[in-house]
Amino acid sequence: MKIQASGNRRSADVLVALQYRRYHRFRSLDDQKYDSGICFWTTGGTRVANYPQQHSDNCTTKHQATASWFKPLVRVFKNVRAKLVSDGVIDAEVAPSYYIEGLLYNVPNEKFGASYEASFLNALNWLLKADRSQFVCANEQYYLLRDDPNVTWTAANCKAFLDAAVGLWNKW
Repeated sequence: MKIQASGNRRSADVLVALQYRRYHRFRSLDDQKYDSGICFWTTGGTRVANYPQQHSDNCTTKHQATASWFKPLVRVFKNVRAKLVSDGVIDAEVAPSYYIEGLLYNVPNEKFGASYEASFLNALNWLLKADRSQFVCANEQYYLLRDDPNVTWTAANCKAFLDAAVGLWNKW
């Protein structure tokens, strides 16, 4: 839903969602195990389950484990995406920012640090050589690269983004 600006209030997008639980065990009310998340429905009627708390917690842990380099490097990669889109190299739908964050979540912690340039090159080179088929989303509830368009990124779009990022770097 969209809420229009009024007076001093800015416009906002609102996602109507419900609590969602992915159960691993339910023996009784006192003996159950589940992952808490949210779910919502697309305009086409497809239910999408997401886990924003796990995503946030895991990204914070990653940020701390990389000596505070994770979030700035995510911003660098998102700026690369914005440049590629504005230059018409890729369409915006090829590399949603959520998946770029998930992509970098899978980069080993030791690839971050020293400088922005070194971190960018270390991460990009590692991503190009890695077996990306086992990457997970930052919420660790889904694989990152699969063909479910509601919760995953296609491997082809990921590759297109990485190839375009390499092209941008090489022309810089």
